[in-house]
Amino acid sequence: MTDPAIFREYDIRGTYGCNLFDDDAYAIGRAVAQALRERGGRRIAVGRDGRLSAPALEAALVEGLRDGGLDVVRIGVGATPMLYYAEASMKEIDGGIHVTGSHNPRDDNGFKIVFFGGALFGAEIQRIGLLAADVAAAKRSGVAGEGVAGEWIGGDLVHRGAVEGQDILPGYVARLVDGLLPGLWDKAGDLRIGWDAGNGAAGPAIEALTALLPGEHHLLFTQVDGHFPHHHPDPTVEANLADLRALVASRHLDFGVAFDGDADRIVVIDGRGRSILGDQLLALLAQDLLLDCPGAVILGDVKASQAVYDRIAALGGVPAMGPAGHSLIKAEMKVNGALLAGETSGHIFYKHRFYGFDDALYAAVRLMAAVSRRNGSIADWFDELPVCFNTPELRFPVAADRKRAVVEEVAARLAAQGAQVNRMDGLRVSCDDGWWLLRASNTQEMLVARAESGSEAGLAALVAQLDAELAQSGVSRG
Repeated sequence: MTDPAIFREYDIRGTYGCNLFDDDAYAIGRAVAQALRERGGRRIAVGRDGRLSAPALEAALVEGLRDGGLDVVRIGVGATPMLYYAEASMKEIDGGIHVTGSHNPRDDNGFKIVFFGGALFGAEIQRIGLLAADVAAAKRSGVAGEGVAGEWIGGDLVHRGAVEGQDILPGYVARLVDGLLPGLWDKAGDLRIGWDAGNGAAGPAIEALTALLPGEHHLLFTQVDGHFPHHHPDPTVEANLADLRALVASRHLDFGVAFDGDADRIVVIDGRGRSILGDQLLALLAQDLLLDCPGAVILGDVKASQAVYDRIAALGGVPAMGPAGHSLIKAEMKVNGALLAGETSGHIFYKHRFYGFDDALYAAVRLMAAVSRRNGSIADWFDELPVCFNTPELRFPVAADRKRAVVEEVAARLAAQGAQVNRMDGLRVSCDDGWWLLRASNTQEMLVARAESGSEAGLAALVAQLDAELAQSGVSRG
């Protein structure tokens, strides 16, 4: 009950029936209620994705929130960005929780939390874990329990909150449509686009959105189904893009867009069948945004191609690098005033004309707008980017208690060699023929890595160096 391992650095996530149970959801609800009430909050929005465990977890979570004294507005099944929209736009809403397993395996689930427009992560998530453990202990004993630092967790100490449901899908979709500026509607009418929801939670929003947008739209797997019968909804895995790639080719579409299970990640397939990942997409979207906002700060993550930063600078923007992790990127945007940000994993964040959170559906609409404003296809646009040879995200299975230790072991060896290393988030190692990155995954028991060079031979050498360093710490690719 209430396994500490589910309280990760950037969210709460576990495997349902293994280390994540309905009682945990209840305890998390009580803990979140206490934390939000301490900040003066009284009302919270709750949504969920389409996973099989989500209804039970959401029901238990809502009970915990209400027993903790919060009024709850249930928004139903939808994308995590729809929850962000609800929290940002609904009156007298102080926070939000989405029950979602995101892109992770089918039986995983978890919780993404926002308070007053900011994502909870790091020490705040760990404190939720401590409070939840106290709730669980009090519930087992059948009496009110004294929590962390003398805080009380008794159900009889607060008034039980009310609950109501609201359908915000129409308002959310209308906000997405606003991403296509009025002057571009005629031009966008010529576009032919494929959309792959992967049976994830974005399906209903995609159906409603494409019914309103100009152009010709071909939809795949928009029925929400937690079995994910066609492919798993993680578009960063090439095998999961096969259906969309085939659709784009068979229908001769301009491009296709694929989403993860809760639609905060996007990958694009161009008209020639090539996948455009998050950092590459950021370079394309940056070029369009800089037409409206010359000199804007545009933020990438530590995994992004150097070509992306060079491209932003060449276009007159101010490139900035931040740590990987959607919560950290959102926080960094506030610090440096970035109007657009993107992660290699496919999270795209718009502050310009939006709320500053990651929404893959909004990114798709802005991509439509960008293509409509210029001559030529996305494939031609993509060809304008400098040629680089890079790996996809490489993943190395490592036990949770070894992830960061391995990174530090590699860092110590590199320091002894006098290597040029950026320690912003893990290790980004600059070499004569490119760079390679090693960092601990925020969401899985993995080390993740990437390498980039100006030549195939240079890339092979960088990957060999990375493999050799990890081998010295007893780690190899799974």
